[in-house]
Amino acid sequence: MTQPSPLITLNNGNQVPQLGFGVWQIANDKTAEAVQTALEAGYRLIDTATIYENESGVGAGLKASGMARSDYFVTTKVWNDSHGAEATKAAFYQSLERLGLDYVDMYLIHWPVPKINQYVQSWQAMIELRDAGLIKNIGVCNFNANHIEALIRETGEKPVVNQIELHPAFQQPAMRQFHAQHQIQTQAWSPMGLGTLWDNPTLADIAAKHQRNVGQIMLRWQIELGHLVLSKSETPERIRSNLQIFDFALDEADKQAIATLHNEAGRLGPDPDLFRLPKN
Repeated sequence: MTQPSPLITLNNGNQVPQLGFGVWQIANDKTAEAVQTALEAGYRLIDTATIYENESGVGAGLKASGMARSDYFVTTKVWNDSHGAEATKAAFYQSLERLGLDYVDMYLIHWPVPKINQYVQSWQAMIELRDAGLIKNIGVCNFNANHIEALIRETGEKPVVNQIELHPAFQQPAMRQFHAQHQIQTQAWSPMGLGTLWDNPTLADIAAKHQRNVGQIMLRWQIELGHLVLSKSETPERIRSNLQIFDFALDEADKQAIATLHNEAGRLGPDPDLFRLPKN
């Protein structure tokens, strides 16, 4: 039987499953089935976003599972075209309706979009929604240190999580250190480098040593660093295998080898200081 994901305690005392299931790029009409497969496999954190256009599919999968609301953790995110106090609140209520939920466990600002510079107003709106009991935890995605410092300076409230691109070829040491100093949990998206690392010989050697696949090695590496991490697949076998990482451990030689894969220019996604594309 697959071991369940450990729970990580956030800076507000709430707990979150360390390994979650993400639904980025899963079509809405296929999302419900994927969510049900993930829940049956043992995942308890489901991560979606407005821009993924599959929140209703997530909601359908959650409902079809028959699980108690308290038994799963749902994250969604406000998109770049809904920054500002009132727009963020409106976007949140729309997400809540699509999900078919009374509250979300975590709500994140998807990108800081410094060009329009309204993320502090969005953050204040999220604080109010949290205080009203509609959000249990508030956090951010793709924020650099200066963006988070602005939130803290303007509101006195720091995120519980910053969800960032993080994989062996782009290890974000500066952001991880900043998070640790501020008791903000690092959560990794694209932990497998958008598929670019499957043939990496260093990772392949480690996988062979432990009789695992390369994906499991990359996820286990994140777990041992103490990160929250999101896995994603539409294939039931891969959904299940990505969860089967809690019955082995990497050794120091493995970790040192993976550390050498870091590249400061290894970012595969957008630059948070520049990215501002709207939904369309």
